[in-house]
Amino acid sequence: MKDKYIDLIEQTFDFPIEAFDVNEQGELAFEDIPLMDLIKQYGTPLRFSYLPNISRNIRRAKTWFNVAMAKVDYQASYNYCYCTKSSHFSFVVEEALKNNIHLETSSAFDINLVENLAERGLIKQDNFIICNGFKRDTYVENIARLINNGHYNTFPILDNYQELESLSELVDQDKTLNLGIRIASEEEPKFEFYTSRLGLGYKSIVPFYQEKIKDNPRFKMRMLHFFINTGIRDTGYYWNELRKCLNVYKDLKKICPELDCLNIGGGFPISTSLNFGFDYEYMAEEIIAQIKAMCTEEDIPEPHIFTEFGSFTVGESGGMVYSILNQKPQNDREFWNMIDSSFMTTLPDVWAISRRFIMLPINRWNDPYERVLLGGMTCDSDDYYNSEQHANAIFLPKFDKQKPLYIGFFHTGAYQETIGGFGGLQHCLIPQPKHVIIDRDENGELTTRLFSKEQSHKAMMKILGY
Repeated sequence: MKDKYIDLIEQTFDFPIEAFDVNEQGELAFEDIPLMDLIKQYGTPLRFSYLPNISRNIRRAKTWFNVAMAKVDYQASYNYCYCTKSSHFSFVVEEALKNNIHLETSSAFDINLVENLAERGLIKQDNFIICNGFKRDTYVENIARLINNGHYNTFPILDNYQELESLSELVDQDKTLNLGIRIASEEEPKFEFYTSRLGLGYKSIVPFYQEKIKDNPRFKMRMLHFFINTGIRDTGYYWNELRKCLNVYKDLKKICPELDCLNIGGGFPISTSLNFGFDYEYMAEEIIAQIKAMCTEEDIPEPHIFTEFGSFTVGESGGMVYSILNQKPQNDREFWNMIDSSFMTTLPDVWAISRRFIMLPINRWNDPYERVLLGGMTCDSDDYYNSEQHANAIFLPKFDKQKPLYIGFFHTGAYQETIGGFGGLQHCLIPQPKHVIIDRDENGELTTRLFSKEQSHKAMMKILGY
């Protein structure tokens, strides 16, 4: 009888798969990292970041788009931008910048981050800095300072009509202000509102350019910015919005010769289950083919393509590891496995938007399994993980007080730390877990270092004013 956990996984999925494997002892490896060794060294709860996956995904996307361009003889460049809001950590941004990429910012302090990178020689003056978001005074001031200090490829993406006037006043008169405009795309039908709150409406962009930008010699309208909140997906909604964007681009290009960049922001999805499937190559080829076809039909030059990938860049580099502390049978059917931390604080997207991540046990794959629910340590009824968030019902090796059980959540590298308030207050004062950075040296050998210790009670008391 096949009643082991590994039997269940092998019957349900095509396993082992890329990134995951199990040894003869029934212990899970992620990207050839023996996770039980990591647990023995650092304990749990444990957050980790595996840096090589960042560079890997950047290289993959560059290949997909460059190959797509070559297939249709596309006569412009592809530019990969990393969205810093996905993870601002230095080790993430520094790893990404090793791959000749550019940055997208979303708030004032992002510019301070860029200036720090520039001081250290990691950002050059010719790097593109795409400045998105609604811009308060400090953000506008910081963007202007960056331009005034020689970062000529800084592109403020206008989100409303007032930003242009503020930038014009603060940018030095001898500097050219390269501008972009964000399209206020229509949201998916299931959204609670019809049009994105960000950007300018489709019909407003050409008149705004003619009235405020066209006749000012200091302004160059260089980029049209198209962003879909749901990301790049093969849906009728996405292709319809892309076509509307291309219509705006061709209309604007005919009266704005300096327009030469099209930003198709909104990232590729990442793997959230063992049966994940997404044809990245097809999507890149179809996007480029549609843009090329429009340019050929309208007899206009192809624009330089920019993408803004945040979760795709960093998401698959992260993981969270927990211990199962105990099991609480609450009735005849529900068995709650209690973790040694909180989902609400360490994986807030699970709690807030029922986001799915890959969840697997790290040991005991050769043991029988049972159906369970997972509960966090806070006294909040919403601190749980079940089939609503997971791809299906949750099965784990049977709980046994004499045999410790560890579980891991994978591809959690985007947003969780910042949304969870890294280093700050946590719900029910559950401490922030330790964070380990995993890399490989020039010989391919694994290296680990402790980035941050588990949060102490003294650190929390200080924040609270005690």
